[in-house]
Amino acid sequence: MQRRDFLRSSALFSLIAVTPALAKKDIADHQPTQVLEGDEFDLHIKKTWVHFGDKPVIATTVNDMLPAPTLKWKKGDIVTIHVTNHLDEPTSLHWHGIILPYTMDGVPGVSYPGIMPGERFTYRFKVEQNGTYWYHSHSGFQEQTGLHGAIVIDDDIDADRDYVVGFHDWSDEDPDSIYRKLKLQSGYYNFQKRTVFDFAKEVQQFGFAKALQRRAMWNKMRMDDRDLADVTAYTYTYCINEHTNKNPAYFFFKPGEKVRLRLINQSAMTYFDVRIPGLKMKVVAADGVPVEPVEVDDLRIAVAESYDVLVCPTQEAYTIFAQSIDRYGYVYGILSTSPQKRAPIPKFYPYEPLSMVDMGMAMDGMKMNRMKKKMAHETKIPKTPLPMKKGIAWTMEAKGAMYRLDDPGVGLRSVQRKVLTYADLHTPNLENRFPDREIELHLTGNMERYIWAINGIPYYESKPLQFRYGERLRITFINDTMMNHPMHLHGMWSDIEIADGKILRKHTVNVQPGSKLSMRVNVDATGRWVFHCHLLYHMGGMFREVKVLS
Repeated sequence: MQRRDFLRSSALFSLIAVTPALAKKDIADHQPTQVLEGDEFDLHIKKTWVHFGDKPVIATTVNDMLPAPTLKWKKGDIVTIHVTNHLDEPTSLHWHGIILPYTMDGVPGVSYPGIMPGERFTYRFKVEQNGTYWYHSHSGFQEQTGLHGAIVIDDDIDADRDYVVGFHDWSDEDPDSIYRKLKLQSGYYNFQKRTVFDFAKEVQQFGFAKALQRRAMWNKMRMDDRDLADVTAYTYTYCINEHTNKNPAYFFFKPGEKVRLRLINQSAMTYFDVRIPGLKMKVVAADGVPVEPVEVDDLRIAVAESYDVLVCPTQEAYTIFAQSIDRYGYVYGILSTSPQKRAPIPKFYPYEPLSMVDMGMAMDGMKMNRMKKKMAHETKIPKTPLPMKKGIAWTMEAKGAMYRLDDPGVGLRSVQRKVLTYADLHTPNLENRFPDREIELHLTGNMERYIWAINGIPYYESKPLQFRYGERLRITFINDTMMNHPMHLHGMWSDIEIADGKILRKHTVNVQPGSKLSMRVNVDATGRWVFHCHLLYHMGGMFREVKVLS
């Protein structure tokens, strides 16, 4: 697959004029999400006028809906999905987290050529799982412009009410323009930049020499401790089910009912910290897979992750509050007994810059060292060396990177409430076979030049990763950047190694800045797959093809 094929539809997007094929319907932020149920579906991808931000703009929609319709399936069914492309550019649909044949995976240039303008493509596969998932375009930046929707597959989790809560970052700006600005100035959307007053505070706290040394370290790595999110609320309008704060989404209940909220982060770039003041959230599934239930007050949901939570509201109204990781914006929904009832917006969590912990350095007495005990990855297994390239795409090295699965992450470490971490979760009743071999993937980049890579090699210079059919493979990530990276392997589950031999099964794995994380993969699907960071504007470089050899 050539990089130009992967990005070609984004280049075309910027050239599109309003054509007769453009749907005339104007979608505002108050329409209900359409739900389609059954085993055969007709989806039509179009350009449609929408109005979520400051002005009407063109979005990429399914059946003139934004978000795209929620698809309800049943395990064991064979689903048939006819997708017609009414655009003037190629398109695609990827079924995120769904186990299926690689030819149905929906990645242009890898699993198929894509869906050309005017063409119809039929996906057909057996539903092998239950739970909460989603689908989105894998062509250019169409996901950013609205081409995403939820998938709900029936399971045994009992609830009186059941809602999809889809988070999204909408921009009126052309995504090609966003990407160009990041390439020209990586901090273009960052308004938390360091000032002379910040340096004065550091001098007061650490002394002049130490403060100067800290600044020099950040500069040498070409990373910015104030840049927690490449793209911010300066251009984004945050949404829940494409409802903005001007017209928030409502989720109704009767007191005493058990309510299931299927939280899905369908954003292009934004991590959200979610809480419902006055309610505990019982996490019962992660990325569609049931987990041992755990009650929390707060959770951070990475891009492309999902969490199913149960809540038991007793009052008339609560606020579902989601604050962006950089604290620059938020979105809220209302859990209520009626449209007239609302709860107040909670106090915002304060902004916190990255720290030495996020550089992969000393833990400063933090408790996270305990995760090292009884970790299965302390046992040596054969390691397969991979090509690495130190240079322009590898400006920082987290030499002290540690497993930090019980680290809530920057901005949540000082919260005096129960915050969900990967260490709190494990997937029961799974075989945890010992790995046959290990590969190590360094997540690398150059923030100053806005270059992202794996092992210092961007996608367009890389060769496919070779997996062997039937093997149990350990993949160890070392994040040599100051950014979170949600890593998504197509076609196979990712089993995160937790302490005491436990595992957490997911389809998207968040690797924190300056940290290390190991996961195991049952290589049980032949064909051509992909493995990538799910931050949309990182994907052009932090992306690999995977070939599973029988």
